[in-house]
Amino acid sequence: MPNAQVLVTGATGFIGQHVIVQLLEKGYTVRGTLRSLAKADGVRAAIAAQADASGLELVALDLTSDDGWQDAMAGVQFVQHVASPFPLAQPKDPNELIVPARDGALRALRFAKAAGVSRVVLTSSMAAIGYGLGDNRPKLLDETIWAPTEMVDDHTAYSLSKTIAEKSAWDFIDAEGGLELAVVNPVLVLGPMVGRDTSSSLEVIQQLMTGLIPAYPDFGFGVVDVRDIAELHLLAMESPEAAGERFLGTSDFMHVREIGEAIRAAFPNNSAKVPTRDMPSWLLRILGRFMPSVRPIIPELGRRREGTSAKAQAMLGWAPRSGKDAVVAAAGDLIEKGFV
Repeated sequence: MPNAQVLVTGATGFIGQHVIVQLLEKGYTVRGTLRSLAKADGVRAAIAAQADASGLELVALDLTSDDGWQDAMAGVQFVQHVASPFPLAQPKDPNELIVPARDGALRALRFAKAAGVSRVVLTSSMAAIGYGLGDNRPKLLDETIWAPTEMVDDHTAYSLSKTIAEKSAWDFIDAEGGLELAVVNPVLVLGPMVGRDTSSSLEVIQQLMTGLIPAYPDFGFGVVDVRDIAELHLLAMESPEAAGERFLGTSDFMHVREIGEAIRAAFPNNSAKVPTRDMPSWLLRILGRFMPSVRPIIPELGRRREGTSAKAQAMLGWAPRSGKDAVVAAAGDLIEKGFV
């Protein structure tokens, strides 16, 4: 199977670059997509620092336009559709995220089918499983659970966009057929960057280390290492049994305090601004009335959104690092590259 050509959308992204590195290391040729070739030299240099990039081609594609997709699919056996909007702040209009996420997924599937691609692996999110459920959220989330496709209290524009995009992809396969689909649903993805393009998901580490989070709110995240999520993408592409399946990619649930304490223990000389106190939930609820950036946190206070990756481990032999290891790797990389 190596030497086959793989199209990877989102070649500037945190996950996408790790997927490209691992594909190149296994002998695949890769065609990576960027919205603009202005970043092509930087992307190639970052990837070449970790893998032989002689088998890498970079092309310009946009999730919102058909231009270039047919040519990009030429000769491709597999597609890793990783690209999707991931904002630092939630937009006022959810369609700013929903439209490119949904239309990009459908565009990738449509052109993949027309080109005779064997399998598409879609990067979805835990958001498409565990958000929007309110008090009906199970204690342990798995791939059998779906977030609703309408905006409710504990949905965000981002989580709704991921839900609608993934649901639209499965609906396309059910209606059109003609190729296989597998989906990876990561939780909060941490770990080291391939280059210097920071990810929105690393913001929690950066903010804890720079004093932008002055105290610990009473909530947390499922955490997973980006290198393990990239490996899960390859397993979902290569494993025959992965066709038609979705895989929740998670390692450990960690409260924000646990994340901060892991940073402090590993990097005591870089932790002067890492908080030591807890933030009262009543204070956050008051702040949420005036600060839109705080509002998505409010439904999470005092609750856990915990998932299991038992399916990926049993079916694909996936064995992720611990959440603590992912946190320490992310913090160490941010320190080394001068971001904190």
